[in-house]
Amino acid sequence: MKKICKWYSVCPMKQFYEEGKIDKFWVENYCFKGGKGCKRYEMEEKGITHPDNMLPNGMINKSLE
Repeated sequence: MKKICKWYSVCPMKQFYEEGKIDKFWVENYCFKGGKGCKRYEMEEKGITHPDNMLPNGMINKSLE
């Protein structure tokens, strides 16, 4: 069952996915699992600034700048 992350609608990962810039893997394994295990989610919840091009696993993807 999909539990979409509460931040998904405003997360850059949504836009990157819709534009075909990131694989379905990212949204299926993080965004559609309620943000479970997502570094972006964890940082957002703590109010910690993070770059738009940071993937859910915490890696920076320079091609997404």
